[in-house]
Amino acid sequence: MRSEAAPQLDGLERFASAGKGRGLRARRRFAVGELLLSCPAYAAVLTVSERGSHCDGCFARKEGLSKCGRCKQAFYCNVECQKEDWPMHKLECASMCAFGQNWQPSETVRLTARILAKQKTHPERTQSEKLLAVREFESHLDKLDNEKRELIQNDIAALHHFYSKHLDYPDNAALVVLFAQVNCNGFTIEDEELSHLGSAIFPDVALMNHSCCPNVIVTYKGTLAEVRAVREIEPGEEIFSSYIDLLYPTEDRNDRLRDSYFFSCDCRECTTKEKDKEKLEICKLNDPPSAETVKDMIKYARNVIEEFRRAKHYKSPSELLEICELSLDKMGSVFEDSNVYMLHMMYQAMGVCLYVQDWEGALCYGQKIIRPYSKHYPSYSLNVASMWLKLGRLYMTLKNRTAGVKALKRAIAIMEVAHGKDHPYISEIKKELEDH
Repeated sequence: MRSEAAPQLDGLERFASAGKGRGLRARRRFAVGELLLSCPAYAAVLTVSERGSHCDGCFARKEGLSKCGRCKQAFYCNVECQKEDWPMHKLECASMCAFGQNWQPSETVRLTARILAKQKTHPERTQSEKLLAVREFESHLDKLDNEKRELIQNDIAALHHFYSKHLDYPDNAALVVLFAQVNCNGFTIEDEELSHLGSAIFPDVALMNHSCCPNVIVTYKGTLAEVRAVREIEPGEEIFSSYIDLLYPTEDRNDRLRDSYFFSCDCRECTTKEKDKEKLEICKLNDPPSAETVKDMIKYARNVIEEFRRAKHYKSPSELLEICELSLDKMGSVFEDSNVYMLHMMYQAMGVCLYVQDWEGALCYGQKIIRPYSKHYPSYSLNVASMWLKLGRLYMTLKNRTAGVKALKRAIAIMEVAHGKDHPYISEIKKELEDH
């Protein structure tokens, strides 16, 4: 029975989810594509690399933004956006001027500074906390290993170093808790091609528990998070989003969940592992590889994925492409092209090709990726939509309008459910179709 004290939104309620702690539950039926909830960011920070192309305040993407007259590094749509963002930007403005090229706090540190400032200026519950308050966030402090604790202490040191002028700090123990809360409850804001735009805190959205078979998807309209149904949801049903990339097999997904969120998933897909065989598809040969060979190749694949992740910070595009090509060649002796480890490295190779503007190379990888993606990911996946979108734009660039129109329409069909039909991204893509 629902507690009368349980916080509610229209059609939704917070409740105690068996074995999962707090959760979000439907009080009425929701159709596919229907908006369940909108949540403005409690605090948000635009990633440094997007400054100049997106507004630092509302995250709108547009040309002709006006820069902050003092630091010359923050950009805004207009005076209204600049004034609204000033309580947050002032934390960084003078500091950026003073440190110059040496101003380099991590995005987590920048976001946490804004949370501290917001807590001081808005001690009352905000419009972002109708169901869950920031102070209620799980920190999983007791589960942090020494390495994670050391990383948090490094972040605390950076917070003191770069933000000493405008912040009143709680004691070290309280800062450890806050950084641990941000690490577990923060969101990455991405654009329509899943490029990183920034980080934010959306308390009410953070109330949802995880499933690898989610019934909703979270998208962003500037600094507003929107949650829509990706399958029909009945009254009394728990609302589940996915915290992670769902491409990978069960063991990999749960390794990620344990490392980042300190739990294992017991959803239908994790219990049955029914998609793992397809995701780990082996070459169909007259003399099939032994179980030991397959096991060794999976170990190699996981290692090369981690090697590439680190190499992106210091190797050149040609060196990165070589890692991709060599690993694909090696894995291809055991794995089919539809194997998720092959797809991962193809996706990385496609990213490098896009970066160096090798459109034909990027298209070649994208064409290999899209069909297996459509099979491995759930319905209305943003990963599938963004791949169709990239392919459509590549076809258009390479003057193949017929294929381009088809791919862009496939992207729109998914995005109209995930983002809502009135989303600015969809309007932009439709305009691209008209212009071509």
